[in-house]
Amino acid sequence: MEKSEIEKRVKEVVSRILGVDEDSIMPESRFVEDLGAESVQSLELVAAFEEEFGIEMEEQAALEVKTVGKAVEFISKYLK
Repeated sequence: MEKSEIEKRVKEVVSRILGVDEDSIMPESRFVEDLGAESVQSLELVAAFEEEFGIEMEEQAALEVKTVGKAVEFISKYLK
């Protein structure tokens, strides 16, 4: 899967879970500081990414991912 497709799907998930306009989500957007994610929503994001991409991520490592761009990189590693 191309990184652009992963990024598009990551933005869709983030928009749905955090209630943020997809157009305002940039690769450098930070989940907590810029997009307003709370700790419960961070867990929801991990679960939603797993469901969206059909993968199982190491939860602690996933929670350390702080930006949308880093999430795209993190997920792309699981898809290889």
